[in-house]
Amino acid sequence: MTKIAFIVGSPTHGSRLFALTQFFEDRLALAGYGIDFISAADLPAEDLLRADFNSPVIRQVIAAVEEADAVIIASPVFKASYSGALKTILDVIPQKGLQGKLVLPLFIGGTIAHLLAVDYALKPVVAALGGTHILGGVFAVDGWITRLENGGFEIKEELRDRLESALAELRSELTRYAVLTPAEEQAV
Repeated sequence: MTKIAFIVGSPTHGSRLFALTQFFEDRLALAGYGIDFISAADLPAEDLLRADFNSPVIRQVIAAVEEADAVIIASPVFKASYSGALKTILDVIPQKGLQGKLVLPLFIGGTIAHLLAVDYALKPVVAALGGTHILGGVFAVDGWITRLENGGFEIKEELRDRLESALAELRSELTRYAVLTPAEEQAV
């Protein structure tokens, strides 16, 4: 089974960023992909800040990334860069932890002026972790997502179209670079 790890750098659960990750997670799970969801808001801060590699939670994070065929890295943009919470997660991933994996960024910020945060802040770190196949991903302005009273989100149609395109690119690339298990090869 093809596995996808989400690494979400929002320090809170209320972020509009979760509208983007939920969009992807729902569709990928429905399509039969295995999903591991790593959220900074759920991880023990002390284990992350101390890079406690003996922590069972940190070992689970590392294992989820190791087993993934693709990694979706999602973050709000603060001060023209991804969140510090995301950086603490990226810091516990081994030196070549993203080697051979597809990487898709999902970023959200208050203004389109932060669009280049992916290119100037994230891509060098992904490259330092061995990542060489970084997909276009999506940068969203938080004004394009409305919080609903029931706790959900409404995504503007233009952003929804861009998310669908990024999802299609990810699925296409996963198919293109798929390494089939022996059982999958026999089924083909």
